[in-house]
Amino acid sequence: MICAPLSGPDDFEGWRRAARAFALAGITPSQIVWQIGGERDLFATESLPPPSPSQGAAFSVPRAFVQLAEAAILHRDPERFAMLYALLAQLRERPGSLEDRADPLVRRVEALAKAVRRDMHKMRAFVRFRELADDDGSRFVAWFEPEHHIVRANAGFFVRRFASMRWSILTPERSIHWDGETVSEGPGAHRGDAPADDPVEDIWKGYYAAIFNPARLKTGAMLSEMPKKYWRNLPEASLIPGLVAGAQAREAAMIATPPKPPSRPGNADAAWQALRGEAMACTRCPLYHDTTQTVFGEGPVSAPLMFVGEQPGDQEDLAGRPFVGPAGQLFDRALEEAGIDRTRTYVTNAVKHFKHERRGKRRIHQTPETPEIKACRWWLEQEWDLVRPRIIVALGATAGRALLGKAVTISRMRGAPIPLESGAQGWITIHPSFLLRLPDEQRKTEERARFVRELRVIGEQVRALA
Repeated sequence: MICAPLSGPDDFEGWRRAARAFALAGITPSQIVWQIGGERDLFATESLPPPSPSQGAAFSVPRAFVQLAEAAILHRDPERFAMLYALLAQLRERPGSLEDRADPLVRRVEALAKAVRRDMHKMRAFVRFRELADDDGSRFVAWFEPEHHIVRANAGFFVRRFASMRWSILTPERSIHWDGETVSEGPGAHRGDAPADDPVEDIWKGYYAAIFNPARLKTGAMLSEMPKKYWRNLPEASLIPGLVAGAQAREAAMIATPPKPPSRPGNADAAWQALRGEAMACTRCPLYHDTTQTVFGEGPVSAPLMFVGEQPGDQEDLAGRPFVGPAGQLFDRALEEAGIDRTRTYVTNAVKHFKHERRGKRRIHQTPETPEIKACRWWLEQEWDLVRPRIIVALGATAGRALLGKAVTISRMRGAPIPLESGAQGWITIHPSFLLRLPDEQRKTEERARFVRELRVIGEQVRALA
């Protein structure tokens, strides 16, 4: 047996170097014992460096395997290093085996990676900083208990998100610190080392209680996204039992109360700016990995009319604005013909990142999938709550799904208003890009004319409701 020493439980680079050398030397998975730090294995021989590969030997693996390994290696499963090396050996024999979702080894490694990504998301969502004073001013300290070895891998997110703050995140395994310029690490800590509360938390609790909607309460879904073990780190969690207990009575009162005209808070513009700033660091789904930026909505926060598209395209991703590419230019001309001033509307997308595949230097559009739409619906709901439009128009099937929460057929639902839970009026029509894709010029002319007629009717409805 050969010992393969690693510097730590998340030492991906050390594993990759050793795995490549072992694979080139023809070492089988059963011959290797992966060893972390000073650990010793009773069945291993003396620690040996990885064998030197023959001169000029090399091999490659799919990028998807590297990404899978980077995540899976952070799992706490003690067999993860051996599993990944076994999968590497399998890929060398059968290069396409990573695409076989029925393969037991592939499924097991993917399950590890999925659990790690979920844990990383939970850390980003449920870390709450409390302010402390030290010799250099204010420092913000948070406590978190990760399930896997994700702390070091997650540090970059918090550096980007809170670059202007001095902060520390304490965990049982290790702590990370940011002084405004560099990241440093420290030993693990205890929960008592982090502050218990903060004066700002009363404001946060008030905000959370104000936006809690009993009509949307789904306890099972809430516990799935925010398990109880994270509640003790969240100031708002102390309100949850009472809010849940009173949800049925509050929902009955909402139903019995006549609807009021939509209104916006007095600081809606500032709230929108804060929301947009937060969205710029969104990592709610994997789409952010290969895009230029988040493309948030734009338009007056008091707009009575909101248009929701599918997702930003290539030009929107580069410009950081929705509907500026070819489909956006067609959309602008159709609005003008229908008598609608775009500058008085709010325009956004169901998904805020550009989903695509690369073909050479080109980025080809791909339709967002249901998990991506669901992940981004949170941002869309915040836009709805701030803008409070009287009419929301879904452009295309993806936008329709985001608007109604289910799959829609445009041909069946277009051309008629749909009452929404918020009291606003919903409409569903085609996306302007549909017109660009039509090869038949006569049909393109007919569909464009129909699109303009629908926009004209919607414009009249907006004026009538105003």
